[in-house]
Amino acid sequence: MMRRRNVKIIATLGPASNGKEKIRELFHAGADVFRLNMSHLNHEGLTRLHALIREVEAEEGRPIGILVDLQGPKLRVGEIADGAAMLEKGARFRLDLDPAPGDATRAPLPHPEIFAAVEVGQSLLLDDGKIRLRVTRTGADFAETEVVVGGRLTNRKGVNVPESVLPLKALTDKDLADFDKALELGVDWVALSFIQRPDDIAEARKIARGRVAVLGKIEKPQALVHLDEIIDISDAVMVARGDLGVELPLEEVPGWQKRITRGARRAGKPVVIATQMLESMIASPVPTRAEVSDVATAVFEGADAIMLSAESAAGQYPVEAVRMMNRVAESVEADPTYPGIIYSQRTEPEATGADAISAAAHSVADTLKAAAIVCWTNSGSTGLRAARERPLFPIVALTPIPATARRLALVWGLHCVLTEDAHDLDDIAERACRIAFQEGFAQPGQRIIVTAGLPLGTPGATNMLRVAFVGRKGSAAD
Repeated sequence: MMRRRNVKIIATLGPASNGKEKIRELFHAGADVFRLNMSHLNHEGLTRLHALIREVEAEEGRPIGILVDLQGPKLRVGEIADGAAMLEKGARFRLDLDPAPGDATRAPLPHPEIFAAVEVGQSLLLDDGKIRLRVTRTGADFAETEVVVGGRLTNRKGVNVPESVLPLKALTDKDLADFDKALELGVDWVALSFIQRPDDIAEARKIARGRVAVLGKIEKPQALVHLDEIIDISDAVMVARGDLGVELPLEEVPGWQKRITRGARRAGKPVVIATQMLESMIASPVPTRAEVSDVATAVFEGADAIMLSAESAAGQYPVEAVRMMNRVAESVEADPTYPGIIYSQRTEPEATGADAISAAAHSVADTLKAAAIVCWTNSGSTGLRAARERPLFPIVALTPIPATARRLALVWGLHCVLTEDAHDLDDIAERACRIAFQEGFAQPGQRIIVTAGLPLGTPGATNMLRVAFVGRKGSAAD
């Protein structure tokens, strides 16, 4: 199946989409990667969904990526007497370690690390920022606050601490168990939630040991301070606008979205835009005009992937949401302003052979009006470098390794095909032409640009560029 767009679509699976045929429908509608959210899954559910996705993949004959999203250190208040309490603006409110149910004057907060980190004058946010508190006094087991923005507080609502770096492990015990299960199953991507520093990603990479790609979710202000280092150490990043929009002033989020996207593009790392992209389609068969514009903005920026969360996991119209996102992406990429915007953000290649070859392939393909760039890749690095150039013609990534093809399903513009490794230089061009023809990217008489690394099978050694003519029945012609 050939997509008619470069940006990829990630669809979250959940109660509305956890059957095999629904997964197939979502794939046909445009989903390239499926997200499994461990905030709502146990290991049995994870195993079941993983197996169903792999069954659909085998039947459809195209690599499908699987992203496991770890819950992370989610902070919550405890129980409230009678289930809810009204916090009035200007009132005093205490948070402490006492497990007794709370009321309008206090609430249990079973996280001593918060009390160790917050300082007088800082803010605490409850229930996704609907309630705002200002700290007036702290101790080892409590924080006294003034209610700045009041509201109704109910059981187990989340707590955000936007102005402090919390002494929390990047991976909770639950995350570590979920991580191990994801590695056992052989998923393609693991996403880390609520990272604050590069060391959080480094810890995950030590556990992964190359068996899975690590995606850092940017959703805390503390991560923005170390943005370049986090991008550098991550395999990909996500602009997780949900919690980021809680902890930052809302008006700052669009600017940061652009900065994160452009920083990732400069580094040649995939970047995902997520949260509330088509939120109204949870209950409506059509999105708002503003949501369509939001999706379009991410596509114009050159994001590698755009993501649906509750829209596909728990909404009434999961397939329609994916189909709508696909239509918007196709329309944007066909817009006459799209090439100029994409090219305006292009960065100079790094001083490496792989980057030089990828940039040259783009330039030669552009000059010759080639039908496609075909890159042989084992580790995936050649495919990533080709995508970093954002060429406005197809990129076909050929690999003998299923795990590589599945990881690259997240990456802008890459059409991944599994094939046995080439035997020699002639086979590199011959098979590239044949597959480009079979997959519908090139016709007899057209030229393709072929890149590869020599010796064959050497990871990260892209050092060959060849112009090949597609002959009769797709064979390489002299």
